[in-house]
Amino acid sequence: MKKPLAVGLIPARAGSKRVPHKNVRPLAGHPMIAYAIRSAIDSGVFDAVICATDSEEYADIARHYGAEVPMLRPVGISGDKSPDIEWIVWMLRALRDAGRDFEVFSILRPTSPFRSADTIRRAWTTFTAQTGIDSLRAIEKCGQHPGKMWVVRGDRMLPVLPYANGTTPWHSCQYAALPEIWVQNASLEIAWSRVALDGGSIAGEVIVPFRSEGMEGFDINQPEDWWIAERLLADGTARLPAIDRPPYPGIANIGEERRG
Repeated sequence: MKKPLAVGLIPARAGSKRVPHKNVRPLAGHPMIAYAIRSAIDSGVFDAVICATDSEEYADIARHYGAEVPMLRPVGISGDKSPDIEWIVWMLRALRDAGRDFEVFSILRPTSPFRSADTIRRAWTTFTAQTGIDSLRAIEKCGQHPGKMWVVRGDRMLPVLPYANGTTPWHSCQYAALPEIWVQNASLEIAWSRVALDGGSIAGEVIVPFRSEGMEGFDINQPEDWWIAERLLADGTARLPAIDRPPYPGIANIGEERRG
């Protein structure tokens, strides 16, 4: 079977609120986005690696590390509540109108810096080995089990999942007695372009699981996540993708300004 044309899409809007400008904040000397770009390029999976950003500054940084930025993402689809499907469809249509019709797209978020080229190759092998599917999504075992979660209605609580293990409600079971449940992480998604363009979804209905290994699914989205990431690097628990070029000029100062 001929390899389908695939594009790696790296979303990097400038309006993050929980960690301002997290996509370009330095980690071990390079902006976060650099690790997503280089792992995508070095995987050899994609026919193009494109950054979808609404910032010209971010675009310049992305180009420094080897990504394409053929156009800036419109402000109307770059808000903190803008769903992914909006910018995915916009990008795929814009590329198609420019004569670049990709059969497959992958979302590679900068907030998962420990995702490696090998991670992407493993996911691609899993995706292309399947037939009759819509997409693949990275998952990991959940830490907080939904069987022990509640919704509050006024001054009363109700279990989110009202199931039981025999006569014992899930919320009263030991973790080991609960059914195995997986949660999606942000490290990667792969889907056929038709799923987004024709179905209006980034996942579709037939989804293949991709089980993350080690820290490759670790997601940096809260201020404390930076501290954890730095500790993981310091003790060798996690490794970043190799960067084959010097840091973006002034990135250390940019990071200091953004944190200030």
